Amino acid sequence: MTRQVRRARADDLDAIMELETLLFPGDAWSRGQMADELSSPHGYYVVAKSDTGLVGYAGLRAPRGTEQGDIQTIGVAPSARRQGLGRTLLGVLLAEARDRGMREVFLEVRDDNPAAQALYRQHGFDEIAVRPRYYQPDDVDALVMRLVFGDHEVVPA
Repeated sequence: MTRQVRRARADDLDAIMELETLLFPGDAWSRGQMADELSSPHGYYVVAKSDTGLVGYAGLRAPRGTEQGDIQTIGVAPSARRQGLGRTLLGVLLAEARDRGMREVFLEVRDDNPAAQALYRQHGFDEIAVRPRYYQPDDVDALVMRLVFGDHEVVPA
């Protein structure tokens, strides 16, 4: 499968929202929230396209001039999982964070998503806190994770 990862554009919103609601049926972002993220100067969103359409997206909030960024979201279509796309998207976001001068990057991940947790740990993220019942309406805890650049992060290939 041929894939292209590129910066997200406003005209990607419909496809992103289709995947967002498929992947996160209970707590998907609203169309307005996602549109705001895509147009924010503090955000950096990318999409992965294949021959069949959008198969992934990811977003970073990293205001220039600050030293902290946040991975906002990473979503990969079920048909594109287990092929390294999540790793690629995360690597693109981390490279952008570094280019923007971030010294550390944070994220929240569902406590019931061990595959995502493993991916983040492989890239050098450490668990630093738990947010009880963060994901609603599922009452699932969020693990707060942090990567400090230079500590032990994996440089994407």
